[in-house]
Amino acid sequence: MGSTRYDLEARYDRARKAGYGTKSAGEIFTQNAKRIAHESMNPHGISFRESRDSEVHPNSVPIILGLDVTGSMGHIPHELIRDGLPKLMGGIIQGGVPDPALLFLGIGDHECDGYPLQVGQFESGDAELDMWLTRTYIESGGGGNAGESYLLAWYFAAFHTRTDAFEKRKQKGLLFTVGDEPCLKTLPASAIREIMGKGQQTYTHFELLEEAQKKYEVYHISVLHSDQALRADRGWKELLGQNCISIADHRNIPDVIKNIICDKFKDQTFGTPGTGGLDQFQML
Repeated sequence: MGSTRYDLEARYDRARKAGYGTKSAGEIFTQNAKRIAHESMNPHGISFRESRDSEVHPNSVPIILGLDVTGSMGHIPHELIRDGLPKLMGGIIQGGVPDPALLFLGIGDHECDGYPLQVGQFESGDAELDMWLTRTYIESGGGGNAGESYLLAWYFAAFHTRTDAFEKRKQKGLLFTVGDEPCLKTLPASAIREIMGKGQQTYTHFELLEEAQKKYEVYHISVLHSDQALRADRGWKELLGQNCISIADHRNIPDVIKNIICDKFKDQTFGTPGTGGLDQFQML
């Protein structure tokens, strides 16, 4: 994965032909009509998702974006496919980080939903990223149990990803979850077995956060569009401190992520001409 480049001109042309700017979420996210997760995003039996260096991207930067796809947050993927994703990837590359490898996760509620975790692949190309994003099933579930399963993103990152950034360069990736609810506090072994196919240990959210932080800088983007979200935000601040970023407008999500990534790598020089450097990025 990650052997293709993000080409903004090609992406805008394909989006126009696909009607991303005018079609409804139901027309774009076709798994919604089927009411089932795409088989390629079912994590059951997955050993690892890998972010590896390539000739095109010699300094891969692994980025995980866990999107809450429960009822109150299901509009976010639609916003991303319309114009947020090219803003995000274009902004990261123009900001001086030419080799981002982005993996989408769909996050639900392991206590209530049929598909609490959906998993893409680490990708760098515009067509591949659009493919994984639009394969996501926006289940629009969740329940009245005071939380969603953001800790599944930490579990998957900690135990089911491998990256050259960390293994070769001891460089942590970046993991973002986006939501408006508290994090559920426990991930039982029984839930892990049901979701992943095997699992013998029950984890608390503190334990999974600590495990994920060994390989990733962990952030949560708290979307403050309700009184309930405001209450949840206080808990996230206690848990993550300054790594909880609170926003009132969900349309700012691409800029928030871009700014964090570019600031992290602002003093680092990447690539050389012809091997994935910024000269290879296709702009309008």
